[in-house]
Amino acid sequence: MGFSCRLSAQPSSARNPIIYADVPDASMIRVGGSYYMSSTTMHMVPGVPIMKSDDLVNWKLVGYAYDTLANTDEFSLVDGKNAYGQGSWASSIRYYNGTYYVSTFSQTTGKTYIFSTKDIESGPWKRSAFSPSYHDNSLFFDDDGRVYMIYGGGTLRLLELNDDLSGLKPGTTERVIIENATAPSGPNVMLPAEGSQLFKVNGFYYLFNISWPRGGMRTVIVHRADKLTGPWEGRVALQDKGVAQGGLINTPEGDWYAYLFRDYGAVGRIPYLVPVTWADGWPVLGKDGKVPDELELPACSGPMPGIVASDEFERRNDDPALPLVWQWNHNPVDSLWSISERSGYLRLRTGRLDTVFVQARNTLTQRTFGPESAAETVIDISQMKDGDVAGLALLQHKFGFVGVVEAEGDRSIVMVSAESGEPVEMARVPLNQPMVYLRAECDFTDRRDMGYFYYSLDGDRWTPIGTALHMEYTLPHFMGYRFGLFNYATKVVGGFVDFDYLRISGK
Repeated sequence: MGFSCRLSAQPSSARNPIIYADVPDASMIRVGGSYYMSSTTMHMVPGVPIMKSDDLVNWKLVGYAYDTLANTDEFSLVDGKNAYGQGSWASSIRYYNGTYYVSTFSQTTGKTYIFSTKDIESGPWKRSAFSPSYHDNSLFFDDDGRVYMIYGGGTLRLLELNDDLSGLKPGTTERVIIENATAPSGPNVMLPAEGSQLFKVNGFYYLFNISWPRGGMRTVIVHRADKLTGPWEGRVALQDKGVAQGGLINTPEGDWYAYLFRDYGAVGRIPYLVPVTWADGWPVLGKDGKVPDELELPACSGPMPGIVASDEFERRNDDPALPLVWQWNHNPVDSLWSISERSGYLRLRTGRLDTVFVQARNTLTQRTFGPESAAETVIDISQMKDGDVAGLALLQHKFGFVGVVEAEGDRSIVMVSAESGEPVEMARVPLNQPMVYLRAECDFTDRRDMGYFYYSLDGDRWTPIGTALHMEYTLPHFMGYRFGLFNYATKVVGGFVDFDYLRISGK
């Protein structure tokens, strides 16, 4: 199995992107020889994924900061509401005095959240929440133990938190520390400076932000000061390929990198590492101002199995019900799914009536990845009821799926495309057996962004169905496409389907 980061003339070296999958808004720390990274998954639960690496290149999921953020109508897909494109956004991960901290915020709930744990790989996590929602906040522990938060867009503000990080320090006053953080990138911008991440190196404070000049590309801005309150001086630190938003990390050997991401079409926002040198007290990003394709780091083995992985749904007694690679689309209904009712299968039951796939509950998802990836499943549909729809999807606002529909006792394989913005059935084939194999393929090569669907009656001979889906990264969902297993009812509840496995591959 080959991946972008291995296609190198020097197979011992890594290549950008480090992860060819949707891992945006990264925040990173190093504790000893281990690196930990948090990211954004918005409306997916569990949320705020935590990943670990020993070499900055090969990452694996080790946990999540929360199981569910809130039980609101939006997070539960109730009354036509949803949290697509919302949920929780850019997190900040820090380590101080033996404790790991992750902050995030949610426009959906209007709150700021701080999660803490002594054991980042096993938990448990303690939760603190307070209002309001501090946009793109950066958590920061200073040398004297005082803890701060910088947040905002364009105009950046500083707050001090109390010692246990459960809220603002009593008597603290909000201070504007940079009136116009966008200024270094010019006067004509469509995205003011945001995505704050604050670091302290050799006595100086360094604040990373991004902006997006109109007609240009996402740009890294760095401000520097010798005091938190300023004065701050800023400059453009990188403007290449739209690679931006992130911060600084160093290795035990003393090498420095900036971790950033790039908008890359339908696959999502994908992480890059950029070498950093220092000159006159400033971080210098890139090689001659450019993001290199090759890095002097160990080779990358791709996102499998640490970020995405196949699942046969077979469990030992001490196994978790679902491995960390899985996330639910919004809050699940736990009583309506099981991997124990039928050994070796994922069972999805219907519990209410829905009219459209993206409002259906209990869709179980994993990331797609580039340059090419595919997912395959086999589904037992013998217990479907009239009006039920179940199958394998490529989930985004403009989704597509291959699945089975039951109508008055007759079952059909269908392909549905929402490329137009509304779901349209593109093909229908009669089905006269209780099992069917389904497959979805993604081609993200050079932003081709095409999805293809197939079915098989025997798992050997595959037949294309419907039309190719032109996948598009849309802001209503604000997320790269995901493989999704689903089952929902349109007429009566109580039916169920059993998925035998999800097998993911890439080439």
